[in-house]
Amino acid sequence: MPQKVRIALDAMGGDVGAAVVIPGAAISLKRHPDTEFLLFGDSVLIGAELAKYPELKAASRVVHTDVAVGMDDKPSQALRRGRKNSSMWLAIDAVKKGEAGVVVSAGNTGALVAMARFCLRMLAGIDRPALAAVWPTMRGDSVVLDLGATIGGDARHLVALSVMGSAMASVLFNLERPKVGLLNIGVEEMKGHEEIREAAELLRAMNLPQLDYIGFVEGDGIGRGDADVIVSEGFSGNIALKATEGTARQIMTFLRDAIEKSLLARIGYLLARGAFRQLRDKLDPGKSNGSVLLGLNGIVVKSHGGTDAEGFASAVEVGYEMVHYDLLTKINQMLNRDGGALKQAQTAQEAVS
Repeated sequence: MPQKVRIALDAMGGDVGAAVVIPGAAISLKRHPDTEFLLFGDSVLIGAELAKYPELKAASRVVHTDVAVGMDDKPSQALRRGRKNSSMWLAIDAVKKGEAGVVVSAGNTGALVAMARFCLRMLAGIDRPALAAVWPTMRGDSVVLDLGATIGGDARHLVALSVMGSAMASVLFNLERPKVGLLNIGVEEMKGHEEIREAAELLRAMNLPQLDYIGFVEGDGIGRGDADVIVSEGFSGNIALKATEGTARQIMTFLRDAIEKSLLARIGYLLARGAFRQLRDKLDPGKSNGSVLLGLNGIVVKSHGGTDAEGFASAVEVGYEMVHYDLLTKINQMLNRDGGALKQAQTAQEAVS
């Protein structure tokens, strides 16, 4: 009998907590019956939701706590007040103790990053975590990181992001050598900040066997699918993410307004509603919900705080896949292959400086 994938859920995280987390977990369980859940939070609230989903209840264990990290709490406050007994901390700690293979939370991003870093610690050679997500493009899906876990980063940090993003892409897309591009304001070698130009030199000089560095990629190249992995420091990556999500909602609003303007437009919609439904699904950020916090000694998935049940189910499924395909082992293998990618980066950095 195959081993179950056990997922720890911060049931109090997000804008509405258990009212979305529990239905989302139930949706995911139907798609992946080999899943078990550890649910951390207020047992009364969780129990009321679980009563609606008998199959999920049978596959879950509830761990009570009435302490929840607020969406507006500062990371330092969350660490001080809820470090040992909040639903977020306990869910992360379950991964540290080996009780779960992954934690999924829709809670406060800053608090999640701070707690996960404090509890799980970083992988050897990695200084800071990064948020990586699957991004739909015209050529399929790409992995984009960092989407805002931390701000800034030197050339070695960008190299580390490239290696970790490649590991995630190889797991998700079954690619032996994913194509990697650095997000920049132009494709010319002389453009961009010094750190980006230096990272490009390092990646070319290292010629890592686990990834294919293709050069700089501009913002419009993300949606075009110019690379399997797009790498950016967290400030630019988060702006790209929010701009894309906002543009998707803007397009859907424009389409809805245009359809409602005339009877002829409404008739046209009825004739082509299947195509419009496909377009809506493609543009819906919830369909791609779930960012993986890479660089830690454990797998952490961040869901949008305002997502619905279907969106939270998507985040849970990202966590399921990361455990099922053993992402953490893959990252360690790629970081340590042929003497270690980060050691090679340091050697290459000394050579080009």
